[in-house]
Amino acid sequence: MKLDGQEESANVEDRRGIGMKGGAAALGGGSLIVVLLVSLLLHKDPAQVAQVINGGGAGGAGGGQTQAVDPAEEPAAKFTKVILRDTEVVWGERFRAMGRTYQDPTLVLFSGQVESACGQADAAVGPFYCPGDSRVYIDLGFYQDMQRQLNAPGDFARAYVVAHEVGHHVQRLLGYSRRADDLRARAGGDKAAANRASVRLELQADYLAGVWAHYGEQKFHFLEKGDLETALNAAHQIGDDRLQKQARGRVVPDSFTHGTSAQRARWFRQGFDTGDVDAAAQLFDLPYERL
Repeated sequence: MKLDGQEESANVEDRRGIGMKGGAAALGGGSLIVVLLVSLLLHKDPAQVAQVINGGGAGGAGGGQTQAVDPAEEPAAKFTKVILRDTEVVWGERFRAMGRTYQDPTLVLFSGQVESACGQADAAVGPFYCPGDSRVYIDLGFYQDMQRQLNAPGDFARAYVVAHEVGHHVQRLLGYSRRADDLRARAGGDKAAANRASVRLELQADYLAGVWAHYGEQKFHFLEKGDLETALNAAHQIGDDRLQKQARGRVVPDSFTHGTSAQRARWFRQGFDTGDVDAAAQLFDLPYERL
């Protein structure tokens, strides 16, 4: 990606190096990867990650002490701030075209664990968006995990991750998150039906990430040869079917929460090819089997 000279977002809270007291509580919002699968793939402690999901304490988490920020992370921090600014510009223009006002989210950079309006979260959950405080949370170490454990290297792959989480923010502003909540409520105790609502939401966030890339390329001309392929590869690598096969040796479609590798790559590509914000509605309008 060609990002030289581009402006960084000012909507950033840098909490790296700040430890926390207490344990990890249940996480809300749209994490990029199924938490327990990531714990297996990235050699994290599954028990600790399960505590994050279930709201149990994880013991001491730094005791509130401040630690030095790794200077080697600064290029990744700058990169993430620039991508966030690009999303602010693109979505600000798209919302104005719809006669609406875009409300910028805030980026939170953290190390290890972080507290959000959705509860306390461990870095093992991956980047996530919390609708309760309109913040995108990311531990920059995740970029290394993408390259080393998920086989998803490349700057545009990283940009896709940020744009996906910003896509969850766009969904909330456009009312799609509420549609997903309504579907989950109607599902009652049907876990598979509730999961299908989550798949719709996650695939739509992939689509919206593609829409951002469509207009971002038109405005900033940041793509270089091979960049698009790195994002499509990242989407493929984090499909539920692929992750489950790697972690468990088998695939359980009813437990999907993010969509298959083919679905994730296809919807990102469709958003990129069309740039049609209104067409995001089809992720909720289409029959599930046609996604």
